[in-house]
This record gives sequence, structure tokens and C-alpha cells, in this order.
Amino acid sequence: MGIIAWIILGALAGWIASMIAGTNQEQGAIANIIVGILGAFVGGFIVSLFGGNGITGFNLSSFLVALLGAVVLLFVYRAVRGSHTHSPTLHR
Repeated sequence: MGIIAWIILGALAGWIASMIAGTNQEQGAIANIIVGILGAFVGGFIVSLFGGNGITGFNLSSFLVALLGAVVLLFVYRAVRGSHTHSPTLHR
């Protein structure tokens, strides 16, 4: 798969994963691409643990693998980050 295909696949998977995970308002297009591409690696690893194939090209199964990995990545990120979305304020 070429770099353009990775960017397109990553953007789509990252965008849909951010809507599923509820982080769409917090991240932009670049973050969606990065999450989607990293999600493809995470999803490929998860699927390979169960004996399946990871990313096999620009197709529906590769998209679903990337989407799975991106959703897992975003939920892990949210769990590590915690529920605090605002910085603490100082009270006088």
C-alpha cells in the first residue's frame, strides 16, 4: 500500500473511531490520520493474535482492522488520560 492509501485509510478509520469513542470534538484531521494509521498497526496485532490477517491492502477488511485498532487506541488513551478534560482552576 502506498503512502496516499495509508493516509486515506488512516483518516477514515481515525475519524469514525473518534466518533465511536466520543473524541471527535477534541481532535482534528491530522490527529484522525495519526490515530487511524497507528490503529492499523494495533488492529493488525490484535487480529494476528487470533490467527487472522492484518492490513492486506486498500479494502474493507483492512479498513475494519484499522477501525478496530483505532477504537481500542482511543479507549486506552481515554482510560490513561482519565476523566479530567479541563485543567484545574485556582480558587482564592
